[in-house]
Amino acid sequence: MTVNQILSKKGREVFSVLPTITVFEALGVMSEKNIGAILIIENTQLKGILSERDYARKIALKAKSSKKTFVNEIMEENVVVVKPSDNLDYCMELMDSKRVRHLPVSENDIIIGIISISDVVKSIIEIQKETIKHLDSYISQ
Repeated sequence: MTVNQILSKKGREVFSVLPTITVFEALGVMSEKNIGAILIIENTQLKGILSERDYARKIALKAKSSKKTFVNEIMEENVVVVKPSDNLDYCMELMDSKRVRHLPVSENDIIIGIISISDVVKSIIEIQKETIKHLDSYISQ
């Protein structure tokens, strides 16, 4: 299964904010959209990603104010990106080795979607269920 197949099922909606808003404002968007990470995009260019983990480690634990800190001060700038043609094994390997839970999907330098560890795990479970179903059918004949 490829990233494109995951996006075909879950959708290609991408939520983003500007790097110049406050962390508090970004968290508000994340809460409203019920997402665990948000892309930081400016002039169609991916500048970074902000996750709940970033907030916990870089704001809450350091006793900073989310209302006074801007997104560009704590966002992760080295964003790991995948292509629609990449397969699930590659995505799992990236998520594990880079210790990330979200992978923006880029095509021709434009972000066309984002997948999470949850999306990848659900897809792997779906593949395994199909494999079991086929094996069961084969054995039953």
